[in-house]
Amino acid sequence: MNAPVTWLYVPGDRPERFAKAAASGADVVIIDLEDAVAPAAKDAARAHAVAYLRGPRQAGPRVHVRVNDVTTARGLDDLAAVGELADAVRLPKVESAAALDALPGTSPLYALLESAAGIVEARAVAAHPRVAGVALGEQDLAAELSLTDETAMNHLRLQVVLAAAAAGLPPVPMSVYPDIKDEDGLLASCRAGRALGLFGRTAIHPAQLPAIRRAFRPTEEETARAAEIVEAAERAGAGAVALPDGRFVDAPVLARARRVLDLARRLAPADRPGPG
Repeated sequence: MNAPVTWLYVPGDRPERFAKAAASGADVVIIDLEDAVAPAAKDAARAHAVAYLRGPRQAGPRVHVRVNDVTTARGLDDLAAVGELADAVRLPKVESAAALDALPGTSPLYALLESAAGIVEARAVAAHPRVAGVALGEQDLAAELSLTDETAMNHLRLQVVLAAAAAGLPPVPMSVYPDIKDEDGLLASCRAGRALGLFGRTAIHPAQLPAIRRAFRPTEEETARAAEIVEAAERAGAGAVALPDGRFVDAPVLARARRVLDLARRLAPADRPGPG
């Protein structure tokens, strides 16, 4: 299954938005029972999520649910309610692999690393057999560590990228970009994250989805370069591959070129076909 590029949060206490989120074009819709919901509305939000997940749904994006902290009774109740209904459950504030051992439900788990303790335990958490993916909770992490420098945050991001790759998990998506009107800033941020090995991004508004797709779409130069490598490999058959400029490429480079072409096809604008 292709790694998602766009993940869209929708507040659990706004059930009228669930179907709209599903029709937004996002690869994954995340019904949020945690930060987006006021304490007084959390019980209702859980009930809305359960009703939606049990109801008839058209073919569309995967639906995840972000539950409350599972070290609390509310979080455990959330997990018990949605843990066999959602395509996956997102767990906030994960700080150890041991905390995942006895959790109920059968849905895959996505661990959100949002604290210093979570980053320290990133490799063990990523390697847990129930964990299907990991992500950073950057706002909570920056607040705890008093971080204001992107270089420092990049160091933490790379630790999680490495943990996910070492565990054979999908690439790590970027955290939300909070300014929904700053498209240029969102594009620049996505491209910087892409250079670090992050892939895809969570969004808080459907208007952010096109920019995220555009930022993670291979450029025309990257696509042309990948096509050149693949074509040279097909001509050469087995063995070393020589490009027209005399350089040789090996199997990892060829595999990456194939991934670039596949992603270019997936994210091609609607008015332009992907590479043939």
